[in-house]
Amino acid sequence: MLIKALSDYYDILASKGEITPDGFSKVKIHYKVALTEDGKIDKIIDFRKKDRIKTGKDKIKEVIAPQEKLLPARTEKTGIEANIAEHRPLYLFGLNLDKDQLTPEDKTGKAKKSHEAFVKTNLEFTEGMSSPLIQAFRKFLENWKPEQETQNAQLLALGKEYAKSGFVFCLTGSPEKLLHEEAEFKEKWQEYWGKKQDENSEGPTAQCAVSGETAAIARIHSKIKGVYGGLATGSVLIGFNNSSESSYGNEQAYNSNISESVMKKYTETLNYLLSSEKHKIMLDDMTIVFWAMNTSEKQENLVMAMLFGASDKMNTEQTDLMLRELMEDSATGRITAKRLENLDLIQEDVDFYMLGLKPNTSRLALKFVYRKRYADVLWNIVRFQNDLQMTKEPHAISLQRIKHELISPKVKNDKVNPALMTKLLEAAFYGRKYPTTLLETVLRRIRTDEGSEKINSVRIGIIKAVINRNSEKEELKMVVDLENENSAYLCGRMFAVLEKLQKDSVTSGKLNRTIRDGYFAMASTRPAAVFPKLLRLAQHHLKKLEKAEYSLYYEKMLEEIHSKMKNEYPESLPLKEQGKFMVGYYQQMQDLYEKKNKENEKGKGEN
Repeated sequence: MLIKALSDYYDILASKGEITPDGFSKVKIHYKVALTEDGKIDKIIDFRKKDRIKTGKDKIKEVIAPQEKLLPARTEKTGIEANIAEHRPLYLFGLNLDKDQLTPEDKTGKAKKSHEAFVKTNLEFTEGMSSPLIQAFRKFLENWKPEQETQNAQLLALGKEYAKSGFVFCLTGSPEKLLHEEAEFKEKWQEYWGKKQDENSEGPTAQCAVSGETAAIARIHSKIKGVYGGLATGSVLIGFNNSSESSYGNEQAYNSNISESVMKKYTETLNYLLSSEKHKIMLDDMTIVFWAMNTSEKQENLVMAMLFGASDKMNTEQTDLMLRELMEDSATGRITAKRLENLDLIQEDVDFYMLGLKPNTSRLALKFVYRKRYADVLWNIVRFQNDLQMTKEPHAISLQRIKHELISPKVKNDKVNPALMTKLLEAAFYGRKYPTTLLETVLRRIRTDEGSEKINSVRIGIIKAVINRNSEKEELKMVVDLENENSAYLCGRMFAVLEKLQKDSVTSGKLNRTIRDGYFAMASTRPAAVFPKLLRLAQHHLKKLEKAEYSLYYEKMLEEIHSKMKNEYPESLPLKEQGKFMVGYYQQMQDLYEKKNKENEKGKGEN
């Protein structure tokens, strides 16, 4: 499935001109050599352009840079071997630049041999072609004599740029038409390249397991670069090194029955994706690659923003606005076609892929491959974000932010189990249940961490998400639920009221230690052992309140919660119930402070 998808995506990218087609390579071109019809150099045209590059944080430098062009693929062999439509000056002109002087002489005769090989190869290749530019090029090959051009003013004017520049040919008066882009030149090259590949193929021909076509099978697969922690030289995705991995007497990648053509397509595509920040993200030590099987990048941009945070294409404000719009469709159970159309994301039926890669010695380890219809993926991610929300104004919560909330701030290099993050990503992608270890981890962090941020909206949102989805019903709401009679949830609410009562009872100074500091962990696991003592303390705190109406307010609230519990506190709370305790506590505390703020605002208005 994966190899086929990458191969098909190659064709999509090639149609857009975003990937190098088979038989071509990207070459940096600095100058155009404009030829007259009789093959003489009329002028050298500067083909470079102004570009802006980053030189540091928020620093931009303007430079003159060459332009990339697709030229017939260069040979990978060492030594002198001329290429069709060569771009290197030593081959083109047969001249070295030595101390600002052009000379055809050198110790090994490389300049002479290189030029002669270039002339012979390209005269043979262009024989029978009739375009004016190709004819001019042939005359240049026939008539150019390096030993007579040592004082060529046009080449000397290039100075040191001569030796390190790339050149292409054009016809004077028509600089936009380049030699290698002539129709008959390209047609001949494609035919030539195909024959060359067949001749160079060492392997047998067989039916390709991916394309189904009978073709030469690849013996060794090209290396994949750009995976975090991988070898600088790259690693193969498919390789057979041990005899135990082989079958039917086959050696190396002959065991995979993947043709040379398909091999080149999938490796080129994967290298393209790994080289692009638009298609790659890091999650711990795993490299995640994703793409939609279409010609638009909007799908990738939206998924990236929803799962991994704002990107260059979509900022935080845009992401949150889009999330709110998509969440309006939550009642339907599916992202509607109308909504997608409004978002200019009308290709809802294309497949969306996501894969996780890790290095493993000389080969890559494929940790997962996800595939699903794009509209379904988008809907699942919106559900994932909806699960996590604890505020009235939705905002996208990235996987990186979730990971951050699962790490101890006290432990250097603390890590989240990679399997946990993979399972969480899978749940978001496919809409499956969340891993129970996610709940265990966030509860441990809340109980053991210190400071004001140990209980925050993201951590509580994670707890709510796990409990609701894994229960297959909404047990917990976004805001405090006065109708919820779950004993663990009520214990959490009760603890919040008792804590706020204690804080409000202090008329001067600041509390050195709150009941949360001393009793929170025990209250969330063994309520019966703690709450009787806390309720006795509450009587003391009630007496210290400045206003009688405050005392009545707290007494009424405590009685309301207590009555729902039927005056019973659980002896112990299992994992899920501990989560409900945390949600009840957080929501009640948020509600209390919200009411307090409203009272303060009302008081200011009356004054």
